[in-house]
Amino acid sequence: MAQVPPGPAAPALAVWKFASCDGCQLTLLNCEDELLTLAGSVHIASFAEASSQVDPGPYDLSIVEGSITTRSDAERIKQVRAASRFLVTIGACATAGGIQALRNFKDDLTPVVYARPEYINALRTSTPIADHVRVDFELQGCPIDKRQLLEVIAAFLAGRRPNVRAHSVCIECKRAGRVCVLVAHGTPCLGPVTQAGCGALCPGVNRGCYGCFGPMESPNTESLSAVWRHLGVGGSALARTFAGVNAAAEPFRKAARAAENTEETGHDAR
Repeated sequence: MAQVPPGPAAPALAVWKFASCDGCQLTLLNCEDELLTLAGSVHIASFAEASSQVDPGPYDLSIVEGSITTRSDAERIKQVRAASRFLVTIGACATAGGIQALRNFKDDLTPVVYARPEYINALRTSTPIADHVRVDFELQGCPIDKRQLLEVIAAFLAGRRPNVRAHSVCIECKRAGRVCVLVAHGTPCLGPVTQAGCGALCPGVNRGCYGCFGPMESPNTESLSAVWRHLGVGGSALARTFAGVNAAAEPFRKAARAAENTEETGHDAR
C-alpha cells in the first residue's frame, strides 16, 4: 500500500496480528477510498499486512487482531501495550478468543489433530487480548464492519469515544422492516442477544442469526435459551451455537456451559 505523506506530527498508527485469519485486517485494506483518506491523516508506522516497513514506537493508536494462543504472544502483547497510547482490539478473535477458543471447552485436542503433538508449543486456551492487557475499546464482529472500524479510528484520532451502538441485531431487523424469523417462522436465532453491526445479514435471507458479532450490551441468554428449547433445540446443539466464533465471550461461554449441563443432568438449568 502506497502511503500518502502525512502532515507534520501525524498520529502514528500500528496494526498487529496475533492468532487469527487476517479477515479483520483485510476489512481495513478493503476500505478503498476511505483508506486513502486515512493514510493522508496518519502515519502508518507498522502494518505487516500492507507493508514490510516497520517504524519503532511509540504509537498513538494500535489496532490488534487475533487472540492469545502462545506464551510468546502473551509476552508480545504486553510490549505492544507498553508502546501504545491507545489500544483497540478488532474482531471476534481479539475480543472473544475466536473460533479457536472452542478448544477451551474440550480436553486437549492437540494429540487428535497433529501427528507429532510434541512440536506444538501452544497454550491450552485461546483468550481475548483484554485478558492480558488493558484495552481501550473492543470492536466486535467476524469479520468487523468497515464503517464501524472507520468510526473507531476517527474517534480515537479526534480524542472522543467511538459511536458504536451496543443494541441487538433485532433492532437492525426492525429498522429494515423484516419479519422476525424467530417469532414468525420458529427459526432459532441469536439475534436478541447478539450485537448489531452486520446489517442482520442472516435474518435478511430468512436464516437465524449465528451470533458472529458477539454478545450485545445486556444479553438475556437464559431467556433466549428457554425459547430455543421450546423450539426443540437444546443441550449440545444449543451449546455449540453459543460456543461459536465468540466462544470466550463471557455471556456466550456461560450460556454454552449451562446448555451442556442441562443435557448432562436432564433438567432445565433454570
